[in-house]
Amino acid sequence: MKKPLAEFVGTFTLVLFGCGAAVLAGGDIGLTGISFAFGLALIAMAYGIGPVSGCHINPAVTLGVVAAGRMEMKDAIPYMIAQVAGGVAGALVLLLIASGKADYTVAGNGLGQNGWGTGYLGEYAMVAAFIFEVVATFLFVVVILGATGSTAPAAMAGLAIGLTLVVIHLVGINVTGVSVNPARSVGPALFVGGTALAQLWLFIVAPVIGGVAAGFVFRKGLLDPTEADA
Repeated sequence: MKKPLAEFVGTFTLVLFGCGAAVLAGGDIGLTGISFAFGLALIAMAYGIGPVSGCHINPAVTLGVVAAGRMEMKDAIPYMIAQVAGGVAGALVLLLIASGKADYTVAGNGLGQNGWGTGYLGEYAMVAAFIFEVVATFLFVVVILGATGSTAPAAMAGLAIGLTLVVIHLVGINVTGVSVNPARSVGPALFVGGTALAQLWLFIVAPVIGGVAAGFVFRKGLLDPTEADA
């Protein structure tokens, strides 16, 4: 149970501090601050729980690792259950904290949920949102698989992965709020409901496509230095 518990704690932390930065401090720290909050939370967890579970804290990453042949699906399922549970728990705690402010409402202030279209941040179209999430997740998982390979310097993996998440947020917050992680999206959407819940499918499907595609690239040895050239 150590590994699923670590994944629960890691995803809980990512959602609480990442989405929390948007909900509780977004007006003060802006998009750059929110971007760094997500990245720094991931860096912290990479070094905190990485030695226990590998710090996937993201079903798209876990499925990418499976697709790369580095993990069995039977081991991945408990990871993904724990990740979603951690995301929901993190969103719940954030909601309880945010509700302590008299003028906070879920409908008015949100919970850091992802979305697209009219009324959502940059009001990008669904196709743009889908493309961004697929491509960003693909690149994110490429970095993760590369940085955690047997020939990569292990001490730098967490920093490289966390900074990649920062860059992804700097580019994509106005497009979708940035998911690249179904568990990060499920938690806030469940409590916000409405449009956030109706649009949740994209933030499950697109990251999974991107993550699995990255895994297959590594499985074929196209980007994996430990594999012989095809």
